[in-house]
Amino acid sequence: MSRVELHYEFLAPFQDSWAEAIDRLHAVYGFHALKLSPQLDRLAVVYDASRLTPADVERHLRMAGLPVRRSLPQTVHAS
Repeated sequence: MSRVELHYEFLAPFQDSWAEAIDRLHAVYGFHALKLSPQLDRLAVVYDASRLTPADVERHLRMAGLPVRRSLPQTVHAS
């Protein structure tokens, strides 16, 4: 299993309703962690690259209603 961490920035000021959407994303098979920045302007997603692709991750984020754009850095954790 390879864990990959992708980083996203929000394209609009954070809305309280996004917290519930982020919470629901924890149930997506292959997602390991979703980390919201303290400034509420970025989101990091740690996922299993053997289960999901970056396109899958972005599709889930958009389906949840999160207006995000991918940003750097990307970190790979081998396990």
